[in-house]
Amino acid sequence: MFLSFDNVLGVHEKALYMLGERSKVLATNIINADTPNYKARDIDFKSVLQQSNSVVTRKVSLEVSDPDHISVVGSGNPYSNLVYRRPLQPSLDGNTVNSQQEIAAYTENAIRYQASLRFLSGKFSGIIRALKGE
Repeated sequence: MFLSFDNVLGVHEKALYMLGERSKVLATNIINADTPNYKARDIDFKSVLQQSNSVVTRKVSLEVSDPDHISVVGSGNPYSNLVYRRPLQPSLDGNTVNSQQEIAAYTENAIRYQASLRFLSGKFSGIIRALKGE
C-alpha cells in the first residue's frame, strides 16, 4: 500500500512554510518601526491558502517549450503574496508600522505555527503507531 504524505499531511506542510516566512516579514516590520518611509508588509495568508487548495483540487500544469519563457508567479514564492498594511493612524515620517499591531500579529503567527507543529506531530505519532501495529 502506497502512503502519500500529501494526503496525510494536507495543507499543514505548506502552512508551516508560509507561517515561517510570515514570521520573517513581521519581524522585519517590527525592526523597521522607526525607519522613515518604511511601509509595513504582510503575507496574505488567505490567498496563499486558496491558491494551494485550487492547485490541489485542479492539478493545473503548464506546458512550456523552454523553462526560461514562462515563470509561474506564486508557485512557492511567498513574497509574491506580500501586501502593504493600511495604517490605522498616519505618521509624519511616512512609516506605516504600528508596533503593537505587529507584535500581536507576530504572536498570533507563532501560536498558529506551534498549533500546526503539534498537529503534524500527532499525525506522525499515529503513523508510527500504525506501522508498529499498536
